[in-house]
Amino acid sequence: MTSNFTMKLRPAMKLSDKTLKILQNFTTINQSLSFRQGRKLRTISVMKNVLAETEIEEFIPKDFAIYDLPQFLNTLSLYKDADIDVSSNPNFAHIKSGTHQRSKYFFSDPSVIIAPPEKEMTLPSEEVTFNLNEEQLTKIMKSASVLGLPDLSVVGSEGVTKLVVNDRKNDTSNEFAIVVSQTDKNFSFNFKIENIKLVSGSYKVSISKKNLAKFYNPDYKLTYFIALEPDSTYGWRKET
Repeated sequence: MTSNFTMKLRPAMKLSDKTLKILQNFTTINQSLSFRQGRKLRTISVMKNVLAETEIEEFIPKDFAIYDLPQFLNTLSLYKDADIDVSSNPNFAHIKSGTHQRSKYFFSDPSVIIAPPEKEMTLPSEEVTFNLNEEQLTKIMKSASVLGLPDLSVVGSEGVTKLVVNDRKNDTSNEFAIVVSQTDKNFSFNFKIENIKLVSGSYKVSISKKNLAKFYNPDYKLTYFIALEPDSTYGWRKET
């Protein structure tokens, strides 16, 4: 009798390098992931202050959950051009490459996964927008690492919008700043660098005075919603 593990597998999906890169990025937001049938992938941080969603090339044939996404991706890395069958067995995925190498990887109980709400996320308003290119993003993240700085502020003053990396709790903090656009508004929208978990690339950035920002990467059809710090200001007064 042929075992479930050695049985002929149903047609399997392959994950592109682009999708694998997105999934790797998602592990920095939440190490678990609920896959839903279709082409959308969505995740949310444990603190629920970062939500990411994307539309991928592949079709996910069924709902399933993975508790340890980094481990799952490392398992896939054991294979060259892995075939992943999530439909043949309700309890685990079959992974194979060719006829000589196979694995089974067990699904998780979806109830233990912190997943995004079903309702689509939207910005409540849009007060500030600008384009952030890949070079600027790289410099911002590198400066935060090199200088050991925890904060990023999007500051509008004196006719320009600039990104400022510093330690807002330290009056003598080192600082790195880069101008990204012009503006006729005054504001300071504040983030924690640890919440800026973006795939490298260029983004359209939209910020609401209701303390929520949207980063959209058209190359990956990838959107991040990131909560601002509560001391953010718009028009030099704290928004309520």
